[in-house]
Amino acid sequence: MMLCKWEKLPREMQCSEVREYYDILKSKQCSLFFKRLFDIIVSLILLIILSPVFLVLAIAIKIDSKGPVFYRQERVTQYGKHFRIFKFRSMVNGADKKGTAVTVSNDLRITKVGKFIRKYRLDEISQLIDVLRGTMSFVGTRPEVPKYVEHYTPEMTATLLLPAGVTSLASIYYKDEADLLNAADNPDRTYIDEVLPGKMKYNLKEIREYGFWKQIIVMVKTVGAVFKIQSEDNINERMTESNYSMSAGGKNNE
Repeated sequence: MMLCKWEKLPREMQCSEVREYYDILKSKQCSLFFKRLFDIIVSLILLIILSPVFLVLAIAIKIDSKGPVFYRQERVTQYGKHFRIFKFRSMVNGADKKGTAVTVSNDLRITKVGKFIRKYRLDEISQLIDVLRGTMSFVGTRPEVPKYVEHYTPEMTATLLLPAGVTSLASIYYKDEADLLNAADNPDRTYIDEVLPGKMKYNLKEIREYGFWKQIIVMVKTVGAVFKIQSEDNINERMTESNYSMSAGGKNNE
């Protein structure tokens, strides 16, 4: 993965706000090469190992609801190029036409199987295909839909110097994004005005401090964050069940 020449960048990216980040990455060409090599080797190995999981998920999704196995939403990646992301479908077919482009907690569009695969982040593993293809990387700014990219400031477009990522520091720190949007009167507006600028601060910081090994650390942190979320969810579920049992017991005693 090598940076293109400055004059080859899209016209809207050839600005002083982006130049700072471009020069930083230009000096990291060796790290960028190993980043792409790592993406190819690891994604290929994981696709082979996880192929049985892919098959089981595909069957479960087809049995659970009508529609395709993958949700191929249009997203934006390196240099502002559009691509269709691979995600295991966790919502009803045509969900993007039945609500906002962002997902809130307890979204009625989520299917029964979708609740399970979203809980364990299994809908994201199909993005290994995108990583192998080069439209995405393991670590990088999460790919946004075009309508949100239209609201990028000139500095934010610097995140498009690199391929979109499966995870990032922003993804870790904004893991409760759906809960925040669920409380908003206008989820789209809240995402554009509050969530997106906050996430971009982390994304831009990652470019300023870019390093191959730092990206490996982000991947490790992501795995830890996912297990932590599952642990917290399980504790909350047990507490809810316990409270329900105590309440039921109290009513029976009455």
